[in-house]
Amino acid sequence: MIDRDHPLPVSRQVKLVDISRSSVYYQPRPISDADLRLMRRIDELHLEHPFAGARMLARLLRRESIPVGRRHVRTLMKRMGIEALYRRPNTSRKHAAHKIWPYLLRDRTIDRANQVWALDTSYIPMARGFVYLMAVVDWASRKVLAHRVAITLESCHAVEALEEAFAKYGTPEIVNTDQGSQFTATGFTDAVLDRGIRLSMDGKGSWRDNVFVERLWRSVKYEEVYLKAYDSVSHARRSIANWPRRGAPTTSREPCCLPQGAGEPHRAP
Repeated sequence: MIDRDHPLPVSRQVKLVDISRSSVYYQPRPISDADLRLMRRIDELHLEHPFAGARMLARLLRRESIPVGRRHVRTLMKRMGIEALYRRPNTSRKHAAHKIWPYLLRDRTIDRANQVWALDTSYIPMARGFVYLMAVVDWASRKVLAHRVAITLESCHAVEALEEAFAKYGTPEIVNTDQGSQFTATGFTDAVLDRGIRLSMDGKGSWRDNVFVERLWRSVKYEEVYLKAYDSVSHARRSIANWPRRGAPTTSREPCCLPQGAGEPHRAP
């Protein structure tokens, strides 16, 4: 993404793609094998107990004879991009300089395709390391319109998936996301607003909106991810993209991860 040999200065390049300059030079410390195993187990427990926070997850892990403290669990959860699903203020990792858009779905009946799209991201373990899976989902049909597998949570990956969904399915009236920095970044918000689409962001009191997307992540992980040991990012991308079963982030026209009652009008909380 950043070309140090390009005549355009690096400082200008990072500004154009909306990433921090320090991230270009930062060399992350490798994650230990023990932490990778622990992250996978945390992910499995998170799917089983989505309302469990770091304290409860640490307690569950200790019951399995895995000695770990809640602070370390919280650190790994932050790295994985997961959090407990419960009502509390400041639930997303927001960027201090980014604008937070209001939540537009409260008490709104959502009963047709292209009325509201939702975007969300989930941690995906590999044989060594991990990636993130980001999906664009039509709220009414629960159909996955586009997805991306990436090694970072940068906004460009969300923009790419959104652009693919636009090209295939047109534009929705509203795009709803959480307040994560990849969705509040200028590159992402411009991709939405420049098309005349309204942008909505989950806020206090709207935590239930994540539940139907959590069902998608559960299906993908139990029916695909946990059955594989991806040996590379490209392997993960190919396998997830080619997964043909119900609930996978494919480009078929069948609804993905369709819960009971999804054919009826949905009223956002």
